[in-house]
Amino acid sequence: MAIEINVTKRDVQGTGASRRLRHAGRVPGVIYGGASAAQAIELDHNEIFHKLRQEAFHATVLTLVIDGAPEQALLRDVQMHAWKPEVLHVDFQRVLADQKIHMKVPLHFINADLAPGVKLSGGNVSHILNEVDILCLPAQLPEFIEVDLAHLQAGHSIHISDLTVAEGIEFAAAHKGGNPPVATIVLPRAAKAAAGEEAAEGAAAAAKPAAGKKK
Repeated sequence: MAIEINVTKRDVQGTGASRRLRHAGRVPGVIYGGASAAQAIELDHNEIFHKLRQEAFHATVLTLVIDGAPEQALLRDVQMHAWKPEVLHVDFQRVLADQKIHMKVPLHFINADLAPGVKLSGGNVSHILNEVDILCLPAQLPEFIEVDLAHLQAGHSIHISDLTVAEGIEFAAAHKGGNPPVATIVLPRAAKAAAGEEAAEGAAAAAKPAAGKKK
């Protein structure tokens, strides 16, 4: 998904200048990294505010059109007002096509209603992680990673190593020797109690013939 946003170079900096920008409906920001020096920028508040509401905007290589010249960048930080729906500052990082980037990518869970742990056992899906850290080249960056729950049993989990991703994408956790769970199915108390009663009844039924045979 290609996302463009228009920005303008900003020469005047400081608290007073930033306050004047915000009063004029503009947002101060900065773009840094890559082969160029950091550059102060400003953006239209309404444009960036609505862009920030798009999930893809947070996990996509963006095209910043700076005074007509495009630059590839990632959104790295956003400062919001404590209680007003107002963007105070944004940070972007330039990306180079041949250098891997470290990025958080959202997880999209599918087929929860088909999972045996839900459909047959009456369990509930617990999302342990909603995003994962990945390493990849900019062109390989996915907007999201799909987690298929279709075969998940109650009491079982899906781990990072179970996720299917395109070639070239690495999980940051794997570099540390980790394999954390991303989702599991847990049984509610009533279902657990019923399962316990069924197990107890089954054990008692199995014990009766054995006791009779002993006599």
